[in-house]
Amino acid sequence: MAMLLVSAPAVADSIEDEIEQRIKPVGQVCVQGEDCGDVATSAVASAGSGEPRSGEDVYNTACTACHGTGAGGAPKIGDTAAWAERIAQGNDSLYEHAINGLNGMPAKGLCMDCSEEEIQVAVDFMVEKSQ
Repeated sequence: MAMLLVSAPAVADSIEDEIEQRIKPVGQVCVQGEDCGDVATSAVASAGSGEPRSGEDVYNTACTACHGTGAGGAPKIGDTAAWAERIAQGNDSLYEHAINGLNGMPAKGLCMDCSEEEIQVAVDFMVEKSQ
């Protein structure tokens, strides 16, 4: 009986550890300008080589929610009729609208970690797929 009483606290500690592992947060938000400790380090590590993402990568992560479905009136990728008038305005106009927003489209399509160059290559990707 004494052995059972001695091992009970060890079992309780083990169960608490398991519970903590199951309910721990899966991520954190790190705001630029704040001391983010390990969060900033892991974000930089996950950014990979530091090279700009491809247009397809940006499209798949940031643009597809609207341009893949037509949500909010966004022209769907591949819809040549919907893109024709926009393409006729020229790349500079498309880039400006994508970077700064227009009508229902927010600036950078809400891809706040995208550089202007990445937004431009995403626009180029969508245009190429929509001509």
